[in-house]
Amino acid sequence: MEKRVVFHGKLLPFILLAPQLLVTLVFFYLPAGQAVWQSFLVQDAFGLSTEFVWFENYQILLSKPDYYRTMLTTAIFSSLVAFFSLSIALLFAVQADKHLKFATGYKTLLIWPYAVAPAIAGVLWLFMFQPSLGLVSQALRAAGFEWNPLLNQNHAMTLVVMAATWKQISYNFLFFLAGLQAIPKSVIEAAAIDGATPMRRFWTIIFPLLSPTTFFLLVVNIVYVFFDTFGIIDAATQGGPARATETLVYKVFSDGKSGGDLGGSAAQSVILMAIVIALTAIQFRYVERKVQY
Repeated sequence: MEKRVVFHGKLLPFILLAPQLLVTLVFFYLPAGQAVWQSFLVQDAFGLSTEFVWFENYQILLSKPDYYRTMLTTAIFSSLVAFFSLSIALLFAVQADKHLKFATGYKTLLIWPYAVAPAIAGVLWLFMFQPSLGLVSQALRAAGFEWNPLLNQNHAMTLVVMAATWKQISYNFLFFLAGLQAIPKSVIEAAAIDGATPMRRFWTIIFPLLSPTTFFLLVVNIVYVFFDTFGIIDAATQGGPARATETLVYKVFSDGKSGGDLGGSAAQSVILMAIVIALTAIQFRYVERKVQY
């Protein structure tokens, strides 16, 4: 007979939840509330004088053409990173799920990049693609291709996209591999007996069964691109050249720290948070309909 443990104390669940709730309150809700409040203020660089200006920071921000350019840059950057990181991770997961020699070693090597900090990932890719000293840059120059992410805007965007994609592939790979291993092999074998080709089996059976995992990773990758790629951009390009790789999260940092516009920077962070929440809500509202649980 199965024994079940029953906790009679009504206070115990709240005690167990208290550490996580405290961390969330201190490191998320309080800073978010402070950013919303500060977005209605105008302060000098030293914080000696403060003036409440209502929505003036938002009006000034939304009247600047360069802010919309940064939005476009962020949209392009996020779309490229999400597409390539999900696609490459899915390809690697499908290959790693096969019966291969040294499969464990391959999986371990694919997981390792996730342990690298974003700033370190940016530095590693900058070293490889540095115009004068990078090994890859020297190979490209020997092949007749002039690579210079310090001056060429397209090269700089390519560099940060590759670094951000490489950093996120490991995370996506783990979830895709777990999703593939959860698919019953009998279903795939039955399709193979019926004469379905490997490509047809993938698109009609495997990929639809992976849709919950894909949807989850899509949401996570959007959040990753909007926030966690700051370290990569700061280490690799610092938003240049000519702000070609300046995303919304990096603009919040540069305007607040370098520009001293604390109120405008806070307004940007509030808008960025609203954009991410809206994108997540849209994904749950419309994209989730196509998910097959």
